[in-house]
Formats: sequence, C-alpha cells, structure tokens
Amino acid sequence: MAGRVSLSLLNSLVRGNVIFRSKKCLRKSVVLISRCKARSVSSSSSSSISAAQPDLSSHLAGKTYADLYDLSVRDPETFWGSIAKERLAWTKPFDQVTDCDLSSGKINWFLGGQLNVSVNCLDVHVAKDPDRVALIWEKDEPGTEERITYRELLEMTCRLANTLKSYGIQKGERVAIYMPVSPMAVAAMLACARIGAIHTVVFAGFSSEALAGRIQNAQCKIVITSNQGVRGGRIFDLKSTVDKAVKSCPSVRHVFVAKRTNESVPMGKLDISLDEVMVGQSPVCAPEPMDSEEMLFMLYTSGSTGKPKGIVHTQAGYLLYASLTHQYVFDYTPGDVFGCVADIGWITGHSYVVYGPLCNGATSVLFESTPVYPNPGRYWETVQRLRINQFYGAPTAIRLLLKYEENWVKKYDRSSLKTLASGFEPKTFVLPAQILNFRHPVGEPINHEAWEWFHNVVGDGRCPLVDTWWQTETGGVCIAPLPAEPGAEIRPAMAMRPFFGIQPALLGEKGQIITGNDVSGALCISKPWPGMARTIFGDHQRFVDAYFKPYQGQYFTGDGAYRTEDGYYQITGRMDDVINISGHRLGTAEIEDALDEHPDVPETAVIGIPHEIKGEVPFAFVVLKESATENQRAVVEEMRHLVATKIAKYAVPDHFLVVKRLPKTRSGKIMRRILRKVAMQDTSNLGDISTLDDPSVVSEIIEAHKRYRSHAAKK
Repeated sequence: MAGRVSLSLLNSLVRGNVIFRSKKCLRKSVVLISRCKARSVSSSSSSSISAAQPDLSSHLAGKTYADLYDLSVRDPETFWGSIAKERLAWTKPFDQVTDCDLSSGKINWFLGGQLNVSVNCLDVHVAKDPDRVALIWEKDEPGTEERITYRELLEMTCRLANTLKSYGIQKGERVAIYMPVSPMAVAAMLACARIGAIHTVVFAGFSSEALAGRIQNAQCKIVITSNQGVRGGRIFDLKSTVDKAVKSCPSVRHVFVAKRTNESVPMGKLDISLDEVMVGQSPVCAPEPMDSEEMLFMLYTSGSTGKPKGIVHTQAGYLLYASLTHQYVFDYTPGDVFGCVADIGWITGHSYVVYGPLCNGATSVLFESTPVYPNPGRYWETVQRLRINQFYGAPTAIRLLLKYEENWVKKYDRSSLKTLASGFEPKTFVLPAQILNFRHPVGEPINHEAWEWFHNVVGDGRCPLVDTWWQTETGGVCIAPLPAEPGAEIRPAMAMRPFFGIQPALLGEKGQIITGNDVSGALCISKPWPGMARTIFGDHQRFVDAYFKPYQGQYFTGDGAYRTEDGYYQITGRMDDVINISGHRLGTAEIEDALDEHPDVPETAVIGIPHEIKGEVPFAFVVLKESATENQRAVVEEMRHLVATKIAKYAVPDHFLVVKRLPKTRSGKIMRRILRKVAMQDTSNLGDISTLDDPSVVSEIIEAHKRYRSHAAKK
C-alpha cells in the first residue's frame, strides 16, 4: 500500500535537484527544445539535499534510480514481484509473477493471486483514516465544491454495489456507466469492482448511436446514468440519450438514473431512481475476491471508423501500475491534493482521477466544469481555493488558455502547486489496412510555447513540468521526465525517460531495430509491463493484429519517436500523421511545433492532403490571438519563415486557413478527420460530430474554407 513506499527519490528530485535548461539538439526536422532559460528549481535547497535513494519496496531499498530501471527490464519478476507484495492488499498471495508472450498477445501478471480493487482503494484507507477526504467534487459553479471522505465513499460504493446485486448483476457481467464527472460515477466504478462486475464507462458526450454500439458490443445488462449533466453553465440531457440508445439494446434490463439536477425526466419501465433505491441498501458489502487476471473494466476507443473496440484491463497489474505511476511521475506525497482535470470517460480519468490516486490514499479532484467557465481563470481560481498540489491538464486546454491575458493566471495564488503535468492525450487507433498509412484523429503533444507558458506563468518557473506519454492500451504513463536520478534535467516539451519496466525500441520500415542515438523510428515497447491492456473484448485476434503483428514480438504504439543524442525520447506524433512531401517523410506534429513558436499563434492543426506532383502537402489550420486578427497576412508570412527556418522549405504548408477555433471533443481531442474532409472539399458526409464540444464549429470552418478558396481563385 502507498504508506509502505518511501518517497525519498521524488522528494529529492522535485524539491531541489531537478534542473531546467535549454539545449539545442541539431536535427533537421524536429524542434526539440524551447527558448527557456537555464534555471535551478531551488539552488538554495539542492546543496543541502543528499542523493537520496528510492525505496519502492524493502527488497529494493538502497538502489539508485539507474539500478532500479536496469533491474525492472532485466529481471521484471524480482522488480514487480517485490513491489506488488508490499504495495497491494491481497486476499490470496500470487505464486507466479509473470507469464507473457508478446508475439501471441499472451499477457499475465501475478498469477494465482487474488485481491479486490475497491478494497485497495477504499477499505485499507478507511481502516487507518476514515475521515480523510477522498474526493473533492469541483462542481460547475465555482465555490460549490463538495468533499467526500473515504468512509463516505466506501458507504456509497457498498450501497450501490448491493443495489446492483439486488437487481441480479453477478460477477463477470457488464455494466455501462454514462455519467458526468461526479462522486456517484466514481462509486459506480468501484461498486462494479467490489462485486466483480465489469464496468465500461462511456464518455457522457457520445451520441445515442455511439452509446448503443458500446452497450451492444459489451452486452451490458445495466446502464447507470444521470438525469442531466452540467458543464460550462449549460445543461445536457443524458437520460434522453440513454433512452434512445437502449431501444436497440435488448441486453439491457434496467437503467439506474442518478439525480444531478432537480429537473424531472420521463421514467420508463426499465428506469429506476438510483438515489431512492440506494437509501434502502446496506452500507456494508462483502468484496468479491478476484483473480489477478480477471477483467476489471473495458474502455472503448473513439475511432472515426470501424466498430468500437473494447480495450480490456484486468485487476492487479493495472492497479499496481496506475498507483506506482501516479505516485512517482507526479510526485504525489501523503496529504497532497491531486488535481487531474480529465473526464472519467477516458483512460486518464480512470488511472489518474480514480484508481491511481485512491489506491494511494490521495485526495483527488473531480473537475466537472471547463477551463473557461465562468472565465479563463477557472483552473487557477480552483487551484487557489482547493490548494491543489499537482495539476495535470491536457495540452489542448493549455493552448486554449494561451489566448488570454496572463492576468487571468496571476491574479490567483498558485503557491500550493508543486508539480505541473501535461503531455500526449492518450487515444487509441483503428486497425489499418496498411499499418503505416492509416488516418485517424489522435492526441496532441504540448508545444514549446505552451510548455513555457505553463511552466513560467502558471508555475512561476519553480514547478517541475512533466510531459507524459501513454495510451489507453498502456494503462498508465510510460515515458515521462520523472522519476530520474537526483540532479537530472527536464527538457521542455519532451517525455524523455521510460518508466520502470518500460523498454522502448525504435524500429524501421523493414522491421529492423534502430540502434544508437540521434535516430528516429516507429516507437515500440519490447517487454510487457503490468499495466498494459490484455485484449480487445471479444476479438483477441484483432488485438494481436493491431499491436503485435506490425513488428513481431514488439508492442507497436502507433507513434513515431526520436531518440536524442543523450538517449532521451521525443514523441514525434502518430505514424498516421506522417506525410510524404516529394519523398520526404515528415510528422505533422513537427510542423505544428514550429508554427506554435509564433507568439500570436496559440494553436494549430496540420493535416496532409494529396498533391498531384508532390504526393502530399501540408494544410495548416491556424488559430490566432485576438490581437493578431487584423494582421493575418503578416503572421502567415512569419509562420512560413518559421517552418522554413526550424525544419526546411519543403515543410512549409501550401495552405494556411485562419479559423476562430478547432473542432474538439469535450475531452480536448482535435477531430482531424473533419479538418481533412474540409480541406479536401468533401463535406457531404462528415460522420458523427455529436462528441464535439460545440458542433457549430464545423460550419464556421466550412465557411472559412469557402472564403479562402474564393479569395484564392481571384488571384
């Protein structure tokens, strides 16, 4: 359990010995380092702090970070076995640490062991400190937050678990959760874990059709939802969406409806008021002992094409990895308030709002609102009011806030912050016909300007900023600046170092492993780790084909990466975002990074479109700061110069379309397939746009493109 693990490594790293410095790496196609100045986090304290050693378990005490990482990839049985024994509460000890074969997609950890995830997240903490705050529900309206203790969350979880059991839900059966960010949603997840049911949380912005497809695939017997959702001052009808979905879902026996607002909603024959039935249930529910490799949850990918894929995570390995990464990547220490502002409908919410923090006994913030409601200072007002210590935000949100005056940050007290975090938004991908040429909207990396703003303005230049890389399939962070040796540097906008047990490999187009440094290739992971996904629900062959066949014996991430001269990892973007310009392969993320260097450009999105001579050319969608809208032509010329200077002339986009905003889902992902269709004048079938935060943005972009084409035709 978390209390048994020493935090000395992270204490020394973050409170005195991490150095931020800029270093230009000579490379033609990627801008690696921003313009930030060299600085020490705390030069006064670093001299008094010794090179403390990490203490992941009693067996591993006294070893350096380098020794621990080496052991984790060389002898994973010793490394993970010793940590699992001491960190988790087992009802039956495991007798085999691992049994894996990546070539066939066989992944097993802690075989023979039994535990219950909800016990590790709730009961062990209630036994020690029942009145510790588990959740701070930061509701949509500022200042209306609610605090839920571990005892209260355990009682809520048990009442909900007993409710599910009373309506016939048994171990192994699937439950769909379609709810806004709330304590009841967290209790629903933990209630399923307590009785051995499998939850699949569906983001509460998906359309009824998307929800129905996931329910059908999982054959869910229960749907748990809310009457409405509240976000950004707006009310969303969730129950009506569920009503439409379940009409085509014969497996659904009951729909439990929690009350988020006082608005009454029509109740049909399947519908049950969750709040009312929970009152009559016992606050005690015996936990179901679960084998380590039994399913904990499924999380469906939000691919633009194809049927939804249920990515499966199991019990012990996932929980251990989420817990360990939460603590060591973000510098969580007991008593901290951990603020991850992700929605629980995504893997970020699963791992770093619910399971990781609660397993560690943390106080976790549930953020219901948006970064700009009621104004662009919302995040930082929340930090001040809740005294948040770690703040983990999406790159898209950070870039959005760049558009506004710094006063929206500086007017609030942010002295409680110890660690800032951002990075790739983890998204899964669709199995392609040709693995290196498929197209799919993906997560965006943080760019250098946003990194500097986040670090210097929000963190006052004193907080370590960790740029994380991971995916739905990985279960938790795989590459990040921390943990590391005392005194190690953190480079802007770079994930840098693999976490314990993660052995990255770069592979070429012919499947060869690329050795040495200052090289690029397809990012793979050579050895299994406890947190990785086990299968795609109902289609293991698809799982093998997607992740293990492209590069035999390797887990293929779908991303490209650059290994610097010093051996650090820079994620260059999805392999499907690599375009071929006159024979030159170039990642669109590299072009975006150069464009985002412009001080008047908070955000861009670059896609590739066909060109009869060059093969493909870049098309840039650009958002400008309000102060620059009157000077668009000059800004575009300056962006052309930036790309030519930072990368090469051939990388300069053929098209620059200035738009007010980009099409994003409520989780912050840019929906690139829409941009591609607009750029190619193929807007007759845009597909499902219901997951966009504001679907009206699509018509805005289409009209902007029409004006752009009309103006170009007159030249």
